[in-house]
Amino acid sequence: MNIALIGLGMVAATHVTAIRSSDQGLKLHGVLGRDPARTATFAVENRTRAYASVAEIAEDSTIDFVILATPPDARLEIVETLVAAKKPILMEKPVERNFAAATEIVEICETASVPLGIVFQHRAREASVELKSAIEASALGEISTVDLRVPWWRDQNYYDAPGRGTYGRDGGGVMISQAIHTLDLAMWLLGPVTSVQAMMRRTKLHVLEAEDWAGALFEMQCGAIGSLIATTASYPGHAETITIQGTKASAHLGSGVLTVRYFNGEVEVLGTAEATGGGSNPMAFTHAWHQSVIENFASSLSKTQLPMAPGRSALRSHALIDAMETANRSGQRVKVPLCH
Repeated sequence: MNIALIGLGMVAATHVTAIRSSDQGLKLHGVLGRDPARTATFAVENRTRAYASVAEIAEDSTIDFVILATPPDARLEIVETLVAAKKPILMEKPVERNFAAATEIVEICETASVPLGIVFQHRAREASVELKSAIEASALGEISTVDLRVPWWRDQNYYDAPGRGTYGRDGGGVMISQAIHTLDLAMWLLGPVTSVQAMMRRTKLHVLEAEDWAGALFEMQCGAIGSLIATTASYPGHAETITIQGTKASAHLGSGVLTVRYFNGEVEVLGTAEATGGGSNPMAFTHAWHQSVIENFASSLSKTQLPMAPGRSALRSHALIDAMETANRSGQRVKVPLCH
């Protein structure tokens, strides 16, 4: 399948490596960035074509799908052009800057029957898949509590990049740019959050418009109660974790490794430890997870199936982050819209 990549920021190289490493018949057919000179250089370096516009990609009948990796504020017009040409879209998170805007993009694609997938690569990790299977098989028993931790670190130069950590470009700070992966994974495993109380703050370690620290208490539709701490102000940065307590066992997911401890004393350890980009280098993680997401999306198109992370499934995280913002301002518990 021929793929066009729109957006040549930090994650672009990961996508290129993922495509090139695949043996599933995938080809990077062309790229497009904001700066024509940068696009041309990137295309030469990666032995591919430089497109001049989104319209040119939309009109190219040889393109099977598009990977969209622009900042979230640049998405809507691009999506409208691609959808009009019936080009399937695999989109980097977040879908947009808030729940309403993300919903609009998802519904544009659904109305036109254009496949939309989201790059939530943590779903592709072996340990994540094993934990989901264990939960679905009731191996942990009834889920009682869940604890989410995202103790990451970013240097100030990360936030010095134009638009980084702003509401206008990114839609917020640590929650929508970093912790959204952990939120998505938790709700993929356990179902939606129904209500939340939250605090979102800027620490003394960074200068940015939005938050670099967030804390929350929440209730889930499955009956579990939970807690969340997410920050980019925890030097030197550590892997995000999800800890789930059931009535038969506890499960701890961190750095790609799943540890399940049963009440009868049995312990299972599955997966392989990998860096997740929690330190000062945001790109310090394997391309293999992106490769799995891209291959899955290509396969879903061939088989006319839903991809690993359909667009609508991403709305749960957006709804929760918006509810956290509201709870932070009001100081009250806020109900989270259920997304189906």
